[in-house]
Amino acid sequence: MYLCTDMLTKTQAIVLHSLKYGESRLIVDMFTKAFGRQSFIVSIPKAPKSKIKKQFFQPLTLLEIETDIRPKLQLQKLNDVRMMTPFASIPFEPDKLAISLFVAEFLYYALRSEQRNDLLYDYLEYSIVWLDGQQSNFANFHLVFLMRLTRFLGFYPNLDDYEAGDYFDLRESEFMRNPPVHRDFLHPEEAQKVQLMMRMDFPTMHLFRMSHDDRNRLLEVSINYYRLHLPDFPEMKSIEVLQALYQ
Repeated sequence: MYLCTDMLTKTQAIVLHSLKYGESRLIVDMFTKAFGRQSFIVSIPKAPKSKIKKQFFQPLTLLEIETDIRPKLQLQKLNDVRMMTPFASIPFEPDKLAISLFVAEFLYYALRSEQRNDLLYDYLEYSIVWLDGQQSNFANFHLVFLMRLTRFLGFYPNLDDYEAGDYFDLRESEFMRNPPVHRDFLHPEEAQKVQLMMRMDFPTMHLFRMSHDDRNRLLEVSINYYRLHLPDFPEMKSIEVLQALYQ
């Protein structure tokens, strides 16, 4: 939902990253429903009763913001902000916090130039709310999230072509009867695991049992897959903490 009054627009937004700038300001990167990816300069008043609070800008926080987007500005300004759905569990449970920090960092890099995309925004919001409300069976969340995200970014593979014993060409996003001539492919055993994960959603993903090593290998495969399709995708700081989960 977004409303426009004169030049001001109210829109939903998801916090991806925040950086302290001076004594009382933050640079906050968000994915907004109305404008896609945007960067904001935010002043944090010291008054305890201030409407704008620093905790609003934690990773993946769901906000409603009021802003006047100026395309020529690198840093936009917020006129107002409020929390849409306060988290019930993500900041307070170490496993969920590690997953959320990874997802936020991943989206910070993956959506660097993403324009308005209502379906993508709705998917991100649904995923965050689902994780926050889940009491168990979310160990594979980040894997299913990454694989289903490819639907919105343009390199989701055609699962209808898959047959047992196929290889998976990571460059072409295709399952193949024979290995390609390059090295960026998965052998049949791993290709089968990838296609199974791509068919699952959050409510059913717990049916796919994985060891700690299998989960980390699929995470490695997923990130390598993104790096082949998104230029200059950097190394991620949050991945080591995520890989240590569920040992």
